[in-house]
Amino acid sequence: MSLYVKFWGTRGSLPTPASWTRIHGGNTACVEIRTEDAIFICDAGSGIRELGKDIIQRTNAPSKIHLFLSHTHWDHIQGFPFFPPAYFEDSTIYVYGVGENDDENYKLLSGQMDSRYFPVVFSDLGAHVAPASLDPAGTEIDGVRISSFELNHPGGCHAFRFEHKGIKIIYASDQEIVPTENDVFPDSNNEGPTRELPPELVENCKDADLLIMDSQYNDEQYNTKRGWGHTSAFTATDLGVVAKARQLALFHHDPESTDAQIELLVSECRNRANRMESDTFIFAAREGIELKYKAR
Repeated sequence: MSLYVKFWGTRGSLPTPASWTRIHGGNTACVEIRTEDAIFICDAGSGIRELGKDIIQRTNAPSKIHLFLSHTHWDHIQGFPFFPPAYFEDSTIYVYGVGENDDENYKLLSGQMDSRYFPVVFSDLGAHVAPASLDPAGTEIDGVRISSFELNHPGGCHAFRFEHKGIKIIYASDQEIVPTENDVFPDSNNEGPTRELPPELVENCKDADLLIMDSQYNDEQYNTKRGWGHTSAFTATDLGVVAKARQLALFHHDPESTDAQIELLVSECRNRANRMESDTFIFAAREGIELKYKAR
């Protein structure tokens, strides 16, 4: 059995449909992780609409869908009212919170469908939508073990780790790794040493086959937006290198970043990893790209 990862929304903050976002996409955060038997969705940004349309066209698609919300900021939940499986009676959608009996995500997700905000209320959905709890230490669902750890983001945020037969996928959107006084920052010439990183974060990301990591800014952008809850791509690169991730997907692209700017950032991050003699392969998350990871 394999794990499949597909990017349906890669943008941060708000949807950005434009000629200059056609390559990497303008939909907000949504990533599908699936096996032949189960569908796991990380975040319900505007990208979840296209994912839902795809699911209902699949042959023998599982009727149960497991939805993990990193947090409930608008760009991570705004697509749920447009998720087609939510309107089918034979669908069951579990909305996970972290910790015992944590139904806060479920409540907030339903709250955005109040009639003051949206014409269809939550109770009118055809699917069975129910709260579920994820043990932070790990819960096994259909052969995949899912665990979580906290991220540094205003209002709180969680990363999710998916493990299956030797495969490890980590989804870590909306995380700010704050530079220390010892870091060269901003590293305008891309010549500074590896940045100091929170040891617990490095341990949580260690040996990932794929690390999907918030990389919204370059160094100069981050320097003007400290405290906003997002990370410089150079810092994300250092995390991938130090944690020895096999692949690093730069994620949560800034709404002002063009495809050309994102590709330039990828090139600079690869140069940085090469200078550190790292084998980590770095790429920018791109809508529609699907990756397959074989069980070991």
